[in-house]
Amino acid sequence: MHRIHYRQLAAESTGFWGLLGGLAAIVALGLGSAYYMEHNGHIVTGMTNQIVWGMPHVFAIFLILGASGVLNVASMASVFNKTVYKPLARLSGLLAITMLVAGLGVLVLDLGRPDRLIVAMTTYNFKSIFAWNIFLYTGFLAIVGAYLFVQMDRKAGFLTKPVGWVAFIWRLALTTGTGSIFGWLVARQAYDAAVMAPLFIAMSLSIGLAVFLIVLILTYQWTERPLGDGLVNRLGRLLGIFIAVVLYFVAVKHLTNLYAAEHAGVEQFILWDGGIYTNLFWLGFVVLGSLLPMAILFSDGGKTKYGVLLAAGLVIIGALSELYVIIIGGQAYPLILFPGMEVTSSFYDGGINDYSPSIWEIGLGLGGVAFSMLLAVIAMAALRFLPEDLSDEALGLES
Repeated sequence: MHRIHYRQLAAESTGFWGLLGGLAAIVALGLGSAYYMEHNGHIVTGMTNQIVWGMPHVFAIFLILGASGVLNVASMASVFNKTVYKPLARLSGLLAITMLVAGLGVLVLDLGRPDRLIVAMTTYNFKSIFAWNIFLYTGFLAIVGAYLFVQMDRKAGFLTKPVGWVAFIWRLALTTGTGSIFGWLVARQAYDAAVMAPLFIAMSLSIGLAVFLIVLILTYQWTERPLGDGLVNRLGRLLGIFIAVVLYFVAVKHLTNLYAAEHAGVEQFILWDGGIYTNLFWLGFVVLGSLLPMAILFSDGGKTKYGVLLAAGLVIIGALSELYVIIIGGQAYPLILFPGMEVTSSFYDGGINDYSPSIWEIGLGLGGVAFSMLLAVIAMAALRFLPEDLSDEALGLES
């Protein structure tokens, strides 16, 4: 491998400022949506007393999982000694920080009373997974910040491997905690499953690598920097493996629930009778988000940058579809208050709960995604995160 030189994004071009302006406009849309919901109350959203986690939570969990998974590229270099990925480690750490900050921002703005976050930060119930997650998220930001420092400072470079190990273990704990929010929630038939933790870890790997590939390919195409097909092909094949692992855990989850009589009702709802949730699961997640990108990545289509880019985009669609099914579909199915008995009341007990996301919820979610990219672009223009040359020759690879 040749010596890798890093260089900032050129901030003089009109294209750069146009990109910043576009991202800032979407962020402003998200902030405006949050203000409108806070000022008028959650009555203007599709959320109700039955479905309290709406579309913003889908985007927030997507960003949090992506933050954990995108760091895997850096982990492959420092933890698993895959030196070919070392030039990508800085960008990997940067995206991990920006995506987590944006995901937490969406969560805070979706609270309705963001000032109540002070209570959550000063009063802890350690029997709650939410309390533990506060330490996991803030610890992740601190550790990845240190990880970036030891990578970019020559004198501290000898600490890259030990700090990389800490970051690797911490992100596994973070994603386990995020999955456990749902896996330990026994009141909901769709959530009560220990497999939620490894499923979320697998989803984080596929989401993170898909986001990384999209950012990498588009950035190098835009800046006209060399990017070798050999590197993209390797990452594309790895993405295909991660997609298969996610499919495996999703299959295990549903097959286990089908085996248990207590979960038969919610499985029939999700897999056959759930309307939008069934369509999103089979068409959005299984077909568009899993089978099609695997077909692209494990065929000749995966040997081109545009094929890998298309597959990564489909993975994003599939991940959002599956998270929508898990988070919102799990709440749409009624609580089982008295097993074996039919329950009806004037408070919607026993009935399927309706939900339609409002434009304000979607605006907040998209604003969060744009905010993560805005932070990344500013950081790439201010500091040396991007290698000048990622051609196969510079990396010592064959395309």
